[in-house]
Amino acid sequence: MITPEELKQVVKDKYTIIADQAKEANASSCCGATSVCCGDTMTYSIMADDYSGKAGYAEEADLALGCGIPTDYAGIRPGMTVLDLGSGAGNDVFIAAKETGPEGRVIGVDMTEAMIAKANANKEKLGAANVDFRLGEIESMPVDDASVDVIISNCVLNLVPEKEKAFADMFRVLKPGGSFTVSDIVVDGDMPEHLRSVATMYAGCVSGAEQRERYLGYIREAGFTAVSIPKEKPIVIPDDVIQSELAHLPEEQRSMGSARLVSVTVHAVKP
Repeated sequence: MITPEELKQVVKDKYTIIADQAKEANASSCCGATSVCCGDTMTYSIMADDYSGKAGYAEEADLALGCGIPTDYAGIRPGMTVLDLGSGAGNDVFIAAKETGPEGRVIGVDMTEAMIAKANANKEKLGAANVDFRLGEIESMPVDDASVDVIISNCVLNLVPEKEKAFADMFRVLKPGGSFTVSDIVVDGDMPEHLRSVATMYAGCVSGAEQRERYLGYIREAGFTAVSIPKEKPIVIPDDVIQSELAHLPEEQRSMGSARLVSVTVHAVKP
């Protein structure tokens, strides 16, 4: 069985590659790079939302890795302190920075050094003075207790192997009355267990996705209230892609069964 640390390394390695790829390469497959989950000859776009036209949007920071636009539902206001989990090249950070205004600030946390370097290069290019990128893991963030008004995240928490720890640390850093809005992938129904052992698909957002009620359960167990899902959309992976990715398994196992992948945007409040 793959350990949480081994899974983190898989994700870190893959997203280091993604950091150096063009947006077009990332957009052509599940949660980003073709090399992550689909093989060089399989390209399909299933999740990326269109950010163009958003205030603060910077094309160079958009790697097409998201599965929603969490800032649309986060209630960010001028002067707030906002934290983006798994901030990548800074796409959501720069959107949020526009909404907080110069009197606010936005912190981006990412565990991949190559992503932090890319984000800081974008920060310098854009002259974003109210932005701070930090290297760290979501389960133990380099962020002070009760220091953040709003947390956002885009298609990242599903890649965290110990989600209960991640939500607990999110609770720690939020101020009382603060909230989070995350876009993520969940499963309706039961995903066959063999899919969860495919590390390359895990890095591509498929096997890392939790069953919906379990995912929401982690949130409530961490102490959050007023849990809601303001937006969701189904994620359809073509059967020929699944068949090819799982070609090493018997034919009867090359299926997601009754499971359905869904992109959800979840909002919750720290009392």
